[in-house]
Amino acid sequence: MKYAIIAAGDGSRLAAEGLAVPKPLVRIGGEPLIDRLLKVFMDNDAESIVVICNDRMPGVAAHLKEIQRGGLDGRAVPLRYVVKSTPSSMHSFFEISRYLGGGPFCMTTVDTIFRADEFTSYVKAFTGAVAAGECKGMMGVTDYIDDERPLYVETDADLNITGFLDSPGSCRYISGGIYGLTPASLTTLDGCLRRGESRMRNFQRALVADGFRLKAWPFSKVLDVDHVEDIKKAEEFVSE
Repeated sequence: MKYAIIAAGDGSRLAAEGLAVPKPLVRIGGEPLIDRLLKVFMDNDAESIVVICNDRMPGVAAHLKEIQRGGLDGRAVPLRYVVKSTPSSMHSFFEISRYLGGGPFCMTTVDTIFRADEFTSYVKAFTGAVAAGECKGMMGVTDYIDDERPLYVETDADLNITGFLDSPGSCRYISGGIYGLTPASLTTLDGCLRRGESRMRNFQRALVADGFRLKAWPFSKVLDVDHVEDIKKAEEFVSE
């Protein structure tokens, strides 16, 4: 399966709190965030991995170039990276979308922290459901809420996604920022960009509006690293 990582943000909140290291290179459990994701994807049969990083943090591009040349922990990595600053995560997704055709793919942001064993179960569930024609996408969700502006995920009793909401209502889950999709979703992405939309949550809403059948897959916990205090939380989480 193909994988993608959006790592093009500025990490402005971390920088404002005094952390000079670019977010993709922040170490959790002794390794950079970007390396952790690459290893998890490689452990789950990565056919290819595409990463987008911005052009204001040359250290990230240099790090990716070294991995592309020399591999990671003795393993060659089928890595492609794009260096470009974009105005939003949706625009970053669009920039790498040309590399995501031909079959199911999974995409995350660079600071998404989850249990590796749960991710393996998620990938198996996603690929199996797509092959069986049960859905066209599977989103990682969690009932662990530690986010400033969570995106609530409305589901039916069978975990089919019926909506993405800014307020909780009766929702149990929020988005974990783990997107399992098929190439048909890229048509919806193009439509969002043509309409001038830029938020990933609006892309997800557009998928529902377009009749794109999505299922939710619950993770026990998903963390994002947006603030310096989140680094300690992530360290504790990965050491559990």
